[in-house]
Amino acid sequence: MENDGHDVPNDLENQYIPLATSIQSKLDRLCALSSQCCIYRVPDGLRDANPKAHTPKVVSVGPLHHGNESLRAMEEQKQRYLQAYLHRTNKNLLFYIKIIKEKETKLRRCYAEPISFTSDELVEIVLVDAVFIIEVMLRSFEGFEGVDHIFGNPWLFNDVWYDLLLLENQLPFFILDDLFDPEIFAHSSSNGKSLSIVELFYKFLITGTGIEGTNGNLDRIRSSKIEHFVDLLRQAYIPLKPKDTKFRFIPPPSITELHQAGVKFQVGSSKNLFDIVFSKGILEIPKLTLFSNVTEMIFRNLLAFEQCYCKNEYLNEYIVIMCCLVKTAKDMDLLVKYGIVENNLGDNSKGATLINELGDRAIINGYDFYFADVCKELDAYYKVPWNTWKANLKQNHFNTPWAIVSLIAAGFLLILTFIQAVCSIISVT
Repeated sequence: MENDGHDVPNDLENQYIPLATSIQSKLDRLCALSSQCCIYRVPDGLRDANPKAHTPKVVSVGPLHHGNESLRAMEEQKQRYLQAYLHRTNKNLLFYIKIIKEKETKLRRCYAEPISFTSDELVEIVLVDAVFIIEVMLRSFEGFEGVDHIFGNPWLFNDVWYDLLLLENQLPFFILDDLFDPEIFAHSSSNGKSLSIVELFYKFLITGTGIEGTNGNLDRIRSSKIEHFVDLLRQAYIPLKPKDTKFRFIPPPSITELHQAGVKFQVGSSKNLFDIVFSKGILEIPKLTLFSNVTEMIFRNLLAFEQCYCKNEYLNEYIVIMCCLVKTAKDMDLLVKYGIVENNLGDNSKGATLINELGDRAIINGYDFYFADVCKELDAYYKVPWNTWKANLKQNHFNTPWAIVSLIAAGFLLILTFIQAVCSIISVT
């Protein structure tokens, strides 16, 4: 009988056993994919654009950057905050260690890569870092006035706040919630209820960012599942109404092109960043404030989180439409002129460059784009020749009172000349 290629002689088969055993051992060590995964290393394609926007400056949170030599100086301060928290809550270490130990498996599954730390090492990292975050929030809320390494140095507090919004520098929100007991603290919110950790974090993040367009989202956040800080900030931004697009995405004209077609610009609703509306020749865009480094850091980490985790990439799509509208410094000039953008970057060319660089890394679903309807309406308006002709006449010939008077005078003179010519012809005949 011929060998069909599947039967291997025993002597050769024995030679393959070590290789098969080695491969099988690797397969056995594979981690099961988890639906709980929500914390990622930023993909190289995004990180390479600006590594500093994804790298902690002064403090590591969680296992991904733990042990980084440049961040060791904050470890002692973390331990001081843990000591203060134990005193504040009147609980011992065993109480909190037990809480984290019971959630260790769930904790590990939240990270997109295997965590090499032992059980005890990971529990210590999470306990110290989680309590550090909670203490920072509480001291910020209380207006801490004692001797404090962080709150006594505004630059250091700003860097800590910055680091807490990096995608790679996160702890799962559920573990922070488990370690925080609102009944322990003698604080109350505006509605008379105990201050929840969601409210505490929301106030800290929104106050720190000073961002517009997040009004009205706290109630929704309270009832939503929060994965971590970056997710909380994203949910503060995203639109209150879901996607309901009817058209395929068509890139809209730039702000300058729209201006030349007679489109007027107004500051839109402050309730939500996504309330971009075009109606009756008026484009309303909610105010956007650009801060040096901070704006780029926030959006780059939000873009990365959406691309790694989210089904609906709202912030990516917001950056895409803004990138279409703002192509040059001249576009930014107009947005600043009408109060739509507050540019704190020095000059408007830097603002335009920032938006375009963010747009280079954003992704888009052309068939499910949140602003598809607005883009189609803008494109259709721009393509009507009458709109451009009318705007050109107004902007170039009726742009000052003297220009209007001169044009009327010229018209009147033309009429008189015509009448004089007619009269001359009549008198001759």
